[in-house]
Amino acid sequence: MTDQVNAQENLAPVLFIPHGGGPLPLLGDPGHRQLTTFLKSIASELGAPTAIVIVSAHWEGSQATLTGAANPELIYDYYGFPEESYALQYSAVGSPALAETVRELLADAGIPAHIDPVRGYDHGMFVPLTLMYPAADIPCVQLSLLSSLDPAAHIAMGRALSKLREQNILVIGSGLSFHNLRAFSHADAAVRAEEFDDWLVETCAGVALGASEREQRLINWATAPQARFSHPREEHLLPLHVCFGVAAQHSSVAELVFNDDMMGIRVSGLLWR
Repeated sequence: MTDQVNAQENLAPVLFIPHGGGPLPLLGDPGHRQLTTFLKSIASELGAPTAIVIVSAHWEGSQATLTGAANPELIYDYYGFPEESYALQYSAVGSPALAETVRELLADAGIPAHIDPVRGYDHGMFVPLTLMYPAADIPCVQLSLLSSLDPAAHIAMGRALSKLREQNILVIGSGLSFHNLRAFSHADAAVRAEEFDDWLVETCAGVALGASEREQRLINWATAPQARFSHPREEHLLPLHVCFGVAAQHSSVAELVFNDDMMGIRVSGLLWR
């Protein structure tokens, strides 16, 4: 029993974060004040990871795909923002060796994966990590979502990567617990979004649920209250599914580490220790 406890204590955490709207968290946007404060402070809860694998909502592939460049460039994959947002820099190096390790773990689980030697970091990576780790001194590898958007497949992808935690590698899912850009102007958007957020928090952090029940709820997330209002398309939710899969082997219960306003909508961040 002691060995099990000690082994779990040595596991790297798993984190799902809301990454905000484009580059706005880095531009002093008032609607992102609480989120920016959270992202600046959460690293103190995460120890000192030797590397980061980050799953961004802004990259999909027919197969799981990994950044393999030693020095990935930034992809400014947003439009209509101030000029300075296209000059942002984040100089974290890549890790071709870690990319290969992740590819092998996925392959061992029967999940096809390949490495893209030139793909850069998108804003789902560099915006939050600029706030979390401004020194940019931790090697990073970005992992794509699957274009199938199959929730069970993303949980399986995460489960295949659970051994990364034993190597002190921090896994981050970067998305949003609410992502309906057209809904921000709706008079009832905040109330409807809160219904889904309450369901999501209960699903991931409610102590009354067992691991299998959590998994089934996440697989069938589209039946939750206000699910399709909150996510007309689920790419910003699925990084959470990967995180759940990574963490579930040791503990399926998440800790709610952020639950606050972003541009008038409540969004959540979750941590598995």
